Amino acid sequence: MGKSKKSKVRGGGGDDLLDSSDADSVGSSSTALSDLSISYATENVNSHEFVLDKYIDALYEKRGSTREAALASLVDAFESFMLGGLVENKYATLLSLFNTSIKKGSTKEACLASRAIGLLSITLGAGSSSHETMVESHPQLSKVLQTWSDASKMISALDCLAVVTFVGATDLAETEVSLKAMWDVIHPKSGSNVGTVRKPRPPVLAAALSAWTFLLTTIGSWRINTDSWKEPIAFLSTLLGAEDRAVRMAAGEALALCFELNLLDISPSEDADDDTGVPGSSKGKLFLDMQALKAKIAGLASNLSAEAGGKGADKKNLSDQRDLFQRILDFVKYGECPEESMKIAGKRDVLRVASWSELIQLNFFKRFLGRGFLKHVQDNGLLQDIFNIKADKAETLSSNDKKIFRSGEEKGRALKLNKDRRLAQERKNAGMFDE
Repeated sequence: MGKSKKSKVRGGGGDDLLDSSDADSVGSSSTALSDLSISYATENVNSHEFVLDKYIDALYEKRGSTREAALASLVDAFESFMLGGLVENKYATLLSLFNTSIKKGSTKEACLASRAIGLLSITLGAGSSSHETMVESHPQLSKVLQTWSDASKMISALDCLAVVTFVGATDLAETEVSLKAMWDVIHPKSGSNVGTVRKPRPPVLAAALSAWTFLLTTIGSWRINTDSWKEPIAFLSTLLGAEDRAVRMAAGEALALCFELNLLDISPSEDADDDTGVPGSSKGKLFLDMQALKAKIAGLASNLSAEAGGKGADKKNLSDQRDLFQRILDFVKYGECPEESMKIAGKRDVLRVASWSELIQLNFFKRFLGRGFLKHVQDNGLLQDIFNIKADKAETLSSNDKKIFRSGEEKGRALKLNKDRRLAQERKNAGMFDE
């Protein structure tokens, strides 16, 4: 971590391969990404490591543009390739450098670093490394949200915090810390020194809602105290009347998930007074309030599903809104779950979702990974586990690798047959000896 600007990456023969002047060559992210593409094409592990070390070395440079270019190249690499084998022994160094970029770099550098941390976590997959990634990055990401930095910096921090917590959290308490940090952006309270309440700009609010909802999908298996959800759900319902369409849609998805998680479902018997067993206690009132809230949300969803487009309205976004709130209405009134499917690779690999939780996760990962989504869903075990994809391994290999893979399969079958024959013969000989 104490590496200086003049530190050098050395090749196997000990020659200096990169000094501070060479690091400036990382200024072209397309050239750097091309280097990694070539190294992958040649299947040269040393080349892979050299290119990665080249990026790392550039992150120590004082020149901000050099660090930005290196981060852009790393982001491209994380999207385009599966780097798990390369970064598993370097993730701590990468994480430290990324956090430094968020803390001290320009807005552009901080945004790239936040994205790089999220991609690093997805690449590492669930486990101790991704948990450490979450723990180490959380303080810096939370600080960005608490100081209400530049909007793009806040959006990047929200996305990153959602991803690292989704992948790295090991219990509900860790998830709740991140959920609270996001909710403080969605529904900020008055500051201690100032009586006014800060309001997030629409893009930040929509991003915070999306990140919060994505992370909320993970709490389904943990015990939820429904008593504490009245206020958040009531506030989310007010956002259905927001002027910004993206905010309305993000709030709608959040509410759909709340319905799916049964956060609004409190039966009268559950709300009876603990001592008397008679309805009408404060919990009984909560039941009635939740019923009224459900009716309000259903009415608002109905209106938004049929909203007329005014002059100059964006027809594409309006159509998306109508479709989303019609789905929400169908779910609230009839219990119809949203269903989507997409082809992954070959003819047999299809990703299917059939719940709001799964749909929200799919859309978030598609947006976060961008052009790298297909690559990761084909080859990343984390995403395959999340979406229950059982890929045909041979379908995702190159033609040459397919031959090797199938040859290995055939060899395995041959070895098994030989072993079975040998055991059968041994059993036969043993039987003959006993007789």
